[in-house]
Amino acid sequence: MKPKTIPATNALRALDAAKVKYEAKCYDFEPHGGTELAAKCLGLDHHATIKTIILEDETKKPFVCLMHGDKEISTKNLARARGSKTVTTCTPETADRHSGYHVGGTSPFGTRKRMTVYVEKTIFDLKEIYINAGHRGILVVMDPHDIVKVLGDLVVSVNVAI
Repeated sequence: MKPKTIPATNALRALDAAKVKYEAKCYDFEPHGGTELAAKCLGLDHHATIKTIILEDETKKPFVCLMHGDKEISTKNLARARGSKTVTTCTPETADRHSGYHVGGTSPFGTRKRMTVYVEKTIFDLKEIYINAGHRGILVVMDPHDIVKVLGDLVVSVNVAI
């Protein structure tokens, strides 16, 4: 269901605090629709619609990975980039607990826990991105370089797409 109003999420508060320019867009959220549904509903480029994935390493330390909507994360490359033996995607319940958001509405901004954010390097080549605003059915349009402005030293740029 499409949100009638845009709630003041922690993600939007973080963007505002960093004085980042963005535009919020609402769409009809459906469970398991992912970035493909969001891009289709809003008439956006699926490649520029960024998914936010919460993962853990073998010690259960959580972190975030941002990936193009039409690409997959190579957990092998990501583990190598982290210097970890293995990395796995968190269960929805664990991801919710780490991020403070519900899966389908997870944003890298304003998370409950301070986590390192790995960004697929090619995301920074885009003119603008569409990324979750911390609520199901709401994306923000923003400059990809502003990710660093909001998250600072938590951002690590890596090649992790397959």
